[in-house]
Amino acid sequence: LAQGGYERIITRTHAELDLCDQTSTLQFLKDEKPDVIIVAAAKVGGIQANNTFRANFIYENLAIANNIIHGAHEADVSNLLFLGSSCIYPKLAPQPMKEDHLLTGALEPTNEPYAIAKIAGLKLCEAYHSQYERNYFSVMPTNLYGVGDNFDLQNSHVLPALLRKFHEAKMRGDSEVVMWGTGTPRREFLFADDLADACVHLLETQDATTLGNQHINVGVGQDISIRELAELIKEIVGYEGAIVQDLTKPDGTPRKLLDVSKLTDLGWSAKTTLRDGISKVYGWYQETMS
Repeated sequence: LAQGGYERIITRTHAELDLCDQTSTLQFLKDEKPDVIIVAAAKVGGIQANNTFRANFIYENLAIANNIIHGAHEADVSNLLFLGSSCIYPKLAPQPMKEDHLLTGALEPTNEPYAIAKIAGLKLCEAYHSQYERNYFSVMPTNLYGVGDNFDLQNSHVLPALLRKFHEAKMRGDSEVVMWGTGTPRREFLFADDLADACVHLLETQDATTLGNQHINVGVGQDISIRELAELIKEIVGYEGAIVQDLTKPDGTPRKLLDVSKLTDLGWSAKTTLRDGISKVYGWYQETMS
């Protein structure tokens, strides 16, 4: 946004504003009166965190969606973009997953609470557009990674967790690194800067009406197995030991690949390759975290 010439960019950290507090959120929106809201806030985590803190994930994400989207309407904010997640789609959805596959089957049990909250958010956007003609719409990004990611081994996502594991194993001289599950599930990974670019592109060129009052997928259109991802990160980090599997850990959804043809037709596609993106993240990690 800053590179595009936007000057009044309003942000708040969780410490500054609790989005689960309806009164505080509404007062913030009325005081600031933004032209556009981008809802990137969420309670997030990897497969273990999602499955362990099920109540936290559904409550906090429902509260965030309710308070910001309804609050935006109350504060007379006309434009809002809500960020969802590809986990909104059924566990066994056809691949690649099209926008129309939403609510056509059962969700993956381990992240069902989070997914339900995100589905509620996108349906709120559709409802406020239908009833009040608000320009509120949603984008559904695939798995994200990037500079400044969460590298906590207990609640991070698979890519940063593996990167940290390989780096620390290299530094310690360990002979092996443990990978959760079978390694066969396939995932799609989008560099965070590319997602930001897609969001700005959509805000500048589209609206809820032109999008048919429907969410839109954001991804790269190709996936990789977890085992292949581990091998790629191992190579980038320069780790020379072995990869062993912990088959007591869950795999999650067998495959999650988004159909991004709708977004491609609107003139946008991802620019960062997975190898280049991981290399950028690892360079930052070495300078900042290690």
